[in-house]
Amino acid sequence: MKILHIVTAFPRDEKDIITPWLIEMLRHYPAHGLEAEIFTSSYQGLGDQIVHGLPVHRFRYFFQRWENLTHEETTPDRMKRSLLYKIMPAFYIIGGIIGIIKLLRKNQYDAVHVHWPLPHAVFGWIAKAFFGLPVVTTFYGVELRWVKRSLPFLKGFLSWSARMSQRVVAISNYTANEVRELVDVPVEVIPYTISLPENKEFSKPQANPCIILSVSRLVERKGIIYLIDALKYLPQELDVHLAIIGDGPERERLKERALSQNLGRKISLPGWVSEAELESAYRNASVFVLPAIIDSKGDTEGLGVVILEAMNYKVPVIGSELGGITDIIIDEETGLLASEKDPQALARAITRILTDEALREKITAGAYQHLKRNFSWENILEKWVEVYKNLRKDVY
Repeated sequence: MKILHIVTAFPRDEKDIITPWLIEMLRHYPAHGLEAEIFTSSYQGLGDQIVHGLPVHRFRYFFQRWENLTHEETTPDRMKRSLLYKIMPAFYIIGGIIGIIKLLRKNQYDAVHVHWPLPHAVFGWIAKAFFGLPVVTTFYGVELRWVKRSLPFLKGFLSWSARMSQRVVAISNYTANEVRELVDVPVEVIPYTISLPENKEFSKPQANPCIILSVSRLVERKGIIYLIDALKYLPQELDVHLAIIGDGPERERLKERALSQNLGRKISLPGWVSEAELESAYRNASVFVLPAIIDSKGDTEGLGVVILEAMNYKVPVIGSELGGITDIIIDEETGLLASEKDPQALARAITRILTDEALREKITAGAYQHLKRNFSWENILEKWVEVYKNLRKDVY
């Protein structure tokens, strides 16, 4: 079965780190009798290509020099930069409409999979209305929250995109509930995951100092500043070091917060690191924390796959009780949940993990079982195969 995936951006070469989870999923397609091609936007004149063995069909939408609405940063962030980028989505939609018609006239597909329905549902509708193709749409949550906060006049468009689709899928129960609040349609929950190599090491010796690890893009919604603030509430007898791996617009603010609280020696911010260094960080970590928040734009964590990565390395995890995190962390069973924007709650959870060996062993074992049972690619692909087969039955 041949599926055309419609996405905002896709890697421009093998080294480009964009939607790694989608590439990982598509790599598993052949083993399940599926074939994938990509329909996405150009970047400064970039044309059709083969990336990671996948045919990528790119549509042009603007003059080459300014054709960078996507890829470098999120489209909503890019649109804030100038009036030009505010009007560019209109050209993006026109270019995409022309591109999808040309592609579907030339190539045959069994179904279309729309990612981020704002505005890609338009392209999916063309595939359905004029070429008879079934459509499945995945909601990630960020588009729902963006519209709810900044573009409420587009709620009707998102409702229509869900009703137009034969199947609607959300990446977490939190996002599924957001869709249901918007429109009364059945919503299936299928998360994405990451590559999960076998990890035979189970017991983790407590390091000295104990390493508190957090890995993320350093943006407001990750809530890292509250994790820094939590250090001052830890018992003085605990010898800890906080390693914050990642980069982003919040990095300088985080450095300033650490220095203002005289925590410079207890915190490291190395930026992004190599895969080998990241693996070493996970293996040496005593606890992993993702203190996500609902940010000033109303956005929050759609899923939290870095938590899955930590679980795979048998690192006990702590996360905020919001968003898709609650699908991964079941409080007291697969990790600990804490209230958002609450450094003292984070400190209490960290202290429990670092001082209660029985709790640590219980949630680490529970997390690993939960991970393999519900977040393996094998499990996820079985769900997608079922979705696609049902699409096919609807049409044929």
